[in-house]
Amino acid sequence: MLTIALPKGRIAKETLDIFEKIFQERFEFENRKLILNKGNFKFLLVRNQDVPIYVYHQAADLGVVGLDVLREKELNLIELLDLKIGKCRVCVGMKNEDELDLNRPEIKVATKMVNIAKKHFSKKAMAVEVVKLYGSIELAPLVGLCDAIVDIVETGNTMKENGLKVVETIMHSSAHLIANQNSFISKKSEILDLYFKIESVLRK
Repeated sequence: MLTIALPKGRIAKETLDIFEKIFQERFEFENRKLILNKGNFKFLLVRNQDVPIYVYHQAADLGVVGLDVLREKELNLIELLDLKIGKCRVCVGMKNEDELDLNRPEIKVATKMVNIAKKHFSKKAMAVEVVKLYGSIELAPLVGLCDAIVDIVETGNTMKENGLKVVETIMHSSAHLIANQNSFISKKSEILDLYFKIESVLRK
């Protein structure tokens, strides 16, 4: 049996849609249940940020998670396949009237993606103070908590509606299929079988 951790929300549904196409069966979590057993698969419904942790600790063999989360967590996992769903960007945002001044001695940035933010600004040789937030990131520059934010952007509408603009794109992200290293060794044939089936669906 393969255990697969899925992030709650749209990506979980789109991933299960892929499984429905492969196996010509209905894959759906009932009511508020967090575990779905189906044939040789067990699906776990977890928070997006927790998917790599479940896979890293082998509570799940495989996971589906955004590349941004993988880069933020920096765990030793196998990236198997880009599923081409859940596409977004990680961007630097500022108030419309502000500009990113590379000559400032230090910039204060609010984000939930601390590692990504630190790495990005260190490449620019900018000193950065990172304020970790867990939500409503767009609010932070409006009330003077920070100079800029690093956040996920899908359409850019949320930033626009809050008087912010994208000043830089740090990375593009989409949902990836990942594997635990030990699982990949012990269940290699099952994982590769699933890999090729998913790949064939994505090619259509």
